[in-house]
Amino acid sequence: MSTSVQSKLDAARADLAARDGVLVAFSGGVDSSVVAAIARDALGDAAVACTAKSETLPAAELDDARHVADEIGIRHEIVEFSELDSQAFVQNGDERCYHCRTMRLGAMFDRARDLGIDVVCDGTNASDAGSGHRPGLRAVEELDAYSPLLEHGIAKSDVREIADEYDLSVADKPSMACLSSRIPTGLEVTEERLSRIEQAEQVLRTWGFSQFRVRDHDGIARIEVGADELDVALDPAFARAAREHIGDLGFDHVTLDLAGYRTGSVSPDDRAAEADDSATEPDDADGDDTSSDDPVVEDVFATDYPASDEN
Repeated sequence: MSTSVQSKLDAARADLAARDGVLVAFSGGVDSSVVAAIARDALGDAAVACTAKSETLPAAELDDARHVADEIGIRHEIVEFSELDSQAFVQNGDERCYHCRTMRLGAMFDRARDLGIDVVCDGTNASDAGSGHRPGLRAVEELDAYSPLLEHGIAKSDVREIADEYDLSVADKPSMACLSSRIPTGLEVTEERLSRIEQAEQVLRTWGFSQFRVRDHDGIARIEVGADELDVALDPAFARAAREHIGDLGFDHVTLDLAGYRTGSVSPDDRAAEADDSATEPDDADGDDTSSDDPVVEDVFATDYPASDEN
């Protein structure tokens, strides 16, 4: 690890060590995992990780969060709430992420009070500041959550370096914004839409894709995959399997976006309202980082997709 990053890490660790205890808003993404690891290192059992479970959090992400918390050795709490109780969230306007983050962090502060903890930390990093329309960050400021990565100038590249230093399995994990980020602004967020998006993305995950989204355009599934995986998605075998298995989930049509995966593509004009899916990251400020040095599929043509009866 570079000297400058080590210095930032030391400062963040000393900062947290001076506190009586902290609760880390923890999605299991790389940012919140690094905060949790630093907090556990600094405070031992006085550090707690907390994940908010709701309809917008994929079950696979909750499982990952549990795994990473065990890996770090930090106490892991789960709080449950529903964004769908908020009509402002359901309406899916430009401030959806603000309403979501306010509810999620509110649940974190409630659990922290129950545990006698005064400080709630989140994973906002120094790269997040000034990175476009980020209404979720306004909620962080209003609720006075503490962002140690931001406070100590730890940028996204630094975060991954620190994750490697702590030997975290999520060091190179692509970010995963909440499921509502797949629904275009102005189209209501419903449990039905969230459910079919989650199931469709689970299909892609099972088939070995790493960076992907399934955007729900009112019954039209628009599949995006990373540039390194686009060749496999163009395979006719994949097209047949996707049409069959994803179409069966309640979508009227299944399409592939030839531009590949990119953040902020949920609305036709790519407006800043979705300029960064990370504004909806469950408890993290993880950006949708599409970069990876390793191939996402070792042999894309060897992937065995479910067969279709079509000729």
